[in-house]
Parts: sequence; C-alpha cells; structure tokens
Amino acid sequence: MSITLNLIVDPMCSWCWGFRPVWSSFAESLGRDVQVVDLMGGLAPDSDVPMDPEMRAYVQSAWHAVAARTGASFNFDFWQQATPRRSTYPACRSVIAAGLQDAKARGAMYDAIQTAFFLEARNPSLNSELETLAAEIGLDSDRFARDLRSQEVESRFTAERETARRFGVTGFPTVIWCWQEPDQPTRYGLLAAGYTDLDTLLSRWNELIA
Repeated sequence: MSITLNLIVDPMCSWCWGFRPVWSSFAESLGRDVQVVDLMGGLAPDSDVPMDPEMRAYVQSAWHAVAARTGASFNFDFWQQATPRRSTYPACRSVIAAGLQDAKARGAMYDAIQTAFFLEARNPSLNSELETLAAEIGLDSDRFARDLRSQEVESRFTAERETARRFGVTGFPTVIWCWQEPDQPTRYGLLAAGYTDLDTLLSRWNELIA
C-alpha cells in the first residue's frame, strides 16, 4: 500500500500563502511512507496588461480576507510600488524551472516567490524578477532563464494543470489523496479544498488512515 498527497497550489495565490504554515506543520507530521507531490495549478494565465481598478480592488480585498482568517502578513505597499498584472503562470513556470536544476530548489523557489510577493512588494509576474529570485536562492541564473522559456517547462506545466483538472480541482490550495494497493485500482479523494486549519486537516487525515 502507498499513499500520495497531491498539493495543488499557485505561488501567487493569497490563500496558498495563508495555508503555508498549516501545510508545513502538517507535512512534518507525516510518516516517511507518505509521498507528497506539489502541482502548479496556474491561477491566472499570461498577460502583459496591468490590472484594472476592479481587479486590483478584488485582489486586495482577498488579501485582507486571508489576513483576517489566517493571520498571514501582507505588504500592501505592493499596490503602490508595482504595476500589478493578473498573471501567475510565469511564477508557476519558475517553480518548475528551478526543479530542473535541483529537486529541492522547486520548494525553495516557491517559498522565495511567496515571500517576495506578499512581504517584500516585489512583482513575480515579471520574468526579470523571477530570474533575480533564482539567483538569490543559488541557482544558475543563465540556465534558469533558458529553462523558464523552454518547451520542457511549458510541457511540464501543462501536464501539472491537466492533472489538477482530472482531480476536479477548481481552486487553490487543494489537497488530493491517492491510495494505491497491489492489484487494485488507485483510489483518490479530497482532503482539503481551500484554506483548512491544522486541527481539521489532521482530523481528516487520521480518519482516512485509520
């Protein structure tokens, strides 16, 4: 028997940012026999168009809602210092590109993007900012820049989004469990959809594996 947990997220999703400490604590409690796979779900496709006032207001209201629900911190200077675009695909690709250099760099890049965006008022919709972040976490910046624009990264990103769709995922963060036993079809189900507090997540997990 083997269990895989699929964490479907987007590094620029504010609810994913609020969920980050919950997931970190939960993941530390898992046994070594549980495999965790993160998938970039892709919140908003490529766009060079600045956010219109309605979208800016919507996203800022989401930040306030996440802060109130989860206690997460946000740097609202971003909305005065940057030119926001409703585009998270570059950030998702950068996580995948980082993982091509080092499997552990995938998580490091995800964390770096979240910190840069939500706390440092930096704009990870821009490839130039993503390349700077890659260098800051110790990646080969020239290779990262090539990989970020490569067909390999695009194909992997497409595959991750398609996997999320097959699971029926419509929002982030989402956690899907997959249960595999010899000579049996794989079973899967929903562990969490949207922000879920740690006690609830642990309770659902313990019930699942009981």
